[in-house]
Amino acid sequence: MLVAAAICPCPPLLVPEVAAGAAPELDRARAACADALGVLAAARPDLLVVIGPAERGGRGPHPEGTPGSFRGFGVEVDVRLGGAKDVEPGRELPPSLAVAAWLLERTGWSDAPIEGLGVGEPLEADRCVETGREIAARAERVALLVMGDGSACRTLKAPGYLDERAAPFDAEVARALGTADVTALKALDAELAYELKASGRAPWQVLAGAAESADLAGALLYEDAPYGVGYVVATWS
Repeated sequence: MLVAAAICPCPPLLVPEVAAGAAPELDRARAACADALGVLAAARPDLLVVIGPAERGGRGPHPEGTPGSFRGFGVEVDVRLGGAKDVEPGRELPPSLAVAAWLLERTGWSDAPIEGLGVGEPLEADRCVETGREIAARAERVALLVMGDGSACRTLKAPGYLDERAAPFDAEVARALGTADVTALKALDAELAYELKASGRAPWQVLAGAAESADLAGALLYEDAPYGVGYVVATWS
């Protein structure tokens, strides 16, 4: 059963070495993410599942100990999902899960075993919800760290240019995540999310499936769009 969830954005810019001189711009987001992970630890889970958007090569399960890297972003920063190191050589974490691994290492996570799941943007809402239900049934006390960004179309300089639909979309996402509104997350328009380049849609709908019968309360810790991309940090507990 789901006992807690933390929702965090997943830009590699959260890692100060990647952001370089722009690192202070996301200090508030980093602090909010640390607070959110504290809520997960306080829930005393038996299992932590980290969920994030992934391209085709990064989709599917990633066992504890899977390595990740930010070398593709020009910095020699390596991470690992959790403490286990005896995993068989194979693929690395997708960027969203590498950011999650960095956050977990930064906060010294040692409260429960960890597993990762990369979710593809095309995954339909019903399948996302079913995946969430399956995850929630994995252990008596399950916690989720859900990575994903809102629209990338909030300003003229945003990755997806300015789209007037972006701000209302992000506002509804922030409201739903901040109030643990499972119904609203299930109802997110997948096509609109795709057009607005919102990478978090599928992971958020996995969360909605996991939380169906959990009766959790939400709290919004951070909401901003510093690079024209919607970032939200929230907790459910």
